This record gives sequence, structure tokens and C-alpha cells, in this order.
Amino acid sequence: MARNDLEVVALDRRAVELSVRIVSQAKPADLSLATPCAGWTLRDLLEHMIAQHYGFAAASAGRGADPGSWPQDRHDDPVAAYATAAEYLLAAFAEPGTLQRSFVLPEISPTLRFPAARAISFHFVDYVAHGWDVARSLGLPFGLDDDLARAALQVATRVPDGPERLSPGAAFAPGVPAPPGATTVDQIVAALGRSAAWPG
Repeated sequence: MARNDLEVVALDRRAVELSVRIVSQAKPADLSLATPCAGWTLRDLLEHMIAQHYGFAAASAGRGADPGSWPQDRHDDPVAAYATAAEYLLAAFAEPGTLQRSFVLPEISPTLRFPAARAISFHFVDYVAHGWDVARSLGLPFGLDDDLARAALQVATRVPDGPERLSPGAAFAPGVPAPPGATTVDQIVAALGRSAAWPG
């Protein structure tokens, strides 16, 4: 097992734990707030993040191709449900043998199988982006450690930026230019189709 395979699991854990800390600050009245994800309220975003945690956990156990593994539930308390889903996901990725498996991720392809470390890197960059989304929606600082930001930028800049990003349900919008003097986080979100100046 390559050292950087283990590193991506650790990086993902830290990004998810940061997202839990940010999400935990949301109040019921905040769930109707707009987010950098076009057309999504904070509740919509949290429900998506919950579903992705359960879906990736299922994919790590070989069940990613089952549509039921990616639940589209509505939760009475999505903030609490998010913490539960994150804990479930982190436990799944920590299971012995996870890094020797392959993942089916139907949002990318219903047939391709991705090596575990690569699939977990997708989850990692997604939760850096979504952690930023939630923080920006709530008007909170996004305290991403420098090493996490550098690693996430490496993954974000490798995400193909072609016409598929315009398709319905695409994981990311087309990339946008980063502003002059952009921070590493600004560069990450720009590569993933978000304006670092949102909501401006």
C-alpha cells in the first residue's frame, strides 16, 4: 500500500472533520440560506452532502452501483444527520482492506471502477469545496490548513474541465478564473466552478 494512499485517507478525514465543525454551527433558520451551489439552499446542500457520505461508504464496500446506496432522504434535522453521516463515512474508509478495493461512483460512470485512493481523493476535494460552500453560506471563516489546501488544489486542477461540466447533475460547474492574488483556497474553488467572491 503506497504511503500517499494512506495520506489521502488522512487528508479526507481532516476535511470531513472540518466540514462537521462548520455545519454544526448552522441553526434551523439558516437552512433556507442560498449557497454557492447554484439553485441550492443550505438544506439542499446538506442533504446532498449526507447522501454522498453514505454513497461513498457503500462504494467502499462494493455497493456503489446500487442506486439505493445514494439515499435522497429529507431529514428533520439535517445538521445532526450530517454529523451522523460523516461519522459513518469515516468509519467505512478506516475499515481494513479499503485501500485494496475499487469503487463504482455512478455520478461519474456507472461502469468504471476507480482505485480506492483515487476515489477517496474525489471525496476529499468534494468536501473541501462543500466545506467552503457551507462556510460561505453561513458567513463563517473557512479554516483549511495549508497542507490540506495544497493537496486539494492538486486534485482540483486534475478534474477534467470540459463540456461534461455543463451536463445536468455534473459534480462541478466549469472552472472560472481565479482572482488576482488568489489564495490557494480561492484557486481550488475557482477550478471547481465557484467564484471566490461569492455572493458578490
